[in-house]
This record gives sequence, C-alpha cells and structure tokens, in this order.
Amino acid sequence: MITTIVLRGAAVGSLFAIIAMSFNIVHNATGILNFAQGTIFLLGAFGAFLFANRAGFAVWIPMLVVVSLVIGLFTAAQGWLTLKPLRSSVEQNSWIISTVSVSVIIAAVLTLNFGVFGNMVHGPVPRVSIMGVRTPGAFLLAIGSMFAWYFILRWFLRRTFQGLAISALSQDFEAARAAGLDVRKLQLLAFGISGVIAGSVGFMVAPMISVSPDAGLRYVLNGFVAAVVGGIGNNTGTLIGGPLVGIVAAVTAFYIGGAYQDLASLLVLVLILMFLPQGLFGRAAARKV
Repeated sequence: MITTIVLRGAAVGSLFAIIAMSFNIVHNATGILNFAQGTIFLLGAFGAFLFANRAGFAVWIPMLVVVSLVIGLFTAAQGWLTLKPLRSSVEQNSWIISTVSVSVIIAAVLTLNFGVFGNMVHGPVPRVSIMGVRTPGAFLLAIGSMFAWYFILRWFLRRTFQGLAISALSQDFEAARAAGLDVRKLQLLAFGISGVIAGSVGFMVAPMISVSPDAGLRYVLNGFVAAVVGGIGNNTGTLIGGPLVGIVAAVTAFYIGGAYQDLASLLVLVLILMFLPQGLFGRAAARKV
C-alpha cells in the first residue's frame, strides 16, 4: 500500500515540479510569476481530450507536438499582454492581476464549453507493473517528463545563445539591455517555452488526472509551493520540491482525507518560509534600497 501511495504522490508531484519549472523560466527572464500556468497546463489536457482520446501513437504523437506549439504561441501572446504595460517587468504589480485574470478567463471558457465535471482521457500508454503494483503508464510519463524537461532546460540555458541571454536577464535587466540584448523578445520566448512545457505535459498526463476546468487552481498552487520549496528560479530544487509536495499530499489524502491535501501543501510552504525563506536550493541575495 505504501508503495502505491509514494508512487502516486511522486507522479503527481512531478507535475507540480514541471509547473514550477515553467514558473522559473518566466521568473528568470521577467522577474514575475505567471499564475496562469495551472490553466495552461489544463489546456494541454483538454487538447488530449479533444484530439487524441483513445488514439494510437500514430495520432497521439503528432497531436502532442501541434497542441504544445499552439499553447506555446498562446502563452507568448499572454506574455506580451502581461508585459506591455511594464517598462522593465518588475516596477509594478499589475502582472499579478493580469496573470490571474487570464487563468480565470481560460477556466470560464472551458467551463462554458465542457461543463464543470471532470472528463476522462484514455491514452495509448498501457499500465505497467512496478513492484507488483499495476500502475498507469501516464504516471511514468509524468516522472519521465520531469527529468526530460529538467535536462532540456539545463542544456538550453547553458548551451544556447538565447538560453544564456535569458540567464543574463535573471542577473540584471538593465545590464542585459545595455549589452544589446532584445530584452522583450527574450521574455516572450521564455513565456512561449513555459507554455510548451506546461501544455505538452498536460497533454501527456491527461489520462492520470481529472480534466476539469476548475483543476487549474490546484496545480498552480502546488506548483508555486514546489517552486518555493526548491528555491524560486532554481530548477534543480524543483526535482526535490515537486515530488516532496506530491508525496505529502498523497499521504495526507490517504490518512486524513482528500479535502486536506492542499492544506498540507500550504503547511509545507509555511514551514519552508519560516526556516528556509530562500528555499532548499535558493540563494539569499542582497538588495539595494
């Protein structure tokens, strides 16, 4: 039984880690957090429900690519609308309202078109046996996607010009602009990448979640907790923070009740902020005032 709980918690926690990674790349490039990431993740799941439900790999893989790219373009457009009123993206707090508003609007549109109840998706990946436990293949996809996106982002941020430029933005916006970097284009690229990450994983793991319009809040909340636990901006920390939050939620749901799992995640957040405000892998930074 404990094996099932831990495996399920680690799989769901992997989704939180992936959303935390999508938070991080936008935060590093802009200094803001895109609170629409939870509903953008759901857009990928609804894409699987519409275009690849019960489909074989011959249809599933091309649709995964198409849906991910479309969601990436949509997220870049959302980033343009979010950043347009801001000169350097960190001077005002209007981005909080705009990103939350986008999340609410997406959820409302999904509710109008699909209703309030959850929809089930049947994917092409069969169940597998792990330590004698029959496990949905989507669980392994979730865990594998977490590591895959971690290494892809690590390579992108360290080995490509655009990735190095985005890393430079995380250090100093004005210095990057003075060096000739097109700051706004790099920021929109970061938004687009975050959309591809969230959308692609939402598509792949649709069979293991309830594809309902109101689920975005849970994913963005726990993704934020995972990002804070690992250290905002630090993708390595999300590999620990995401599964940790997922396992805590799974254990809480089993022993206390599902209604308390998000409360347990918030308790983890409070404890981390009390004792390690910068997160497990974050760094304290000096600030001029």
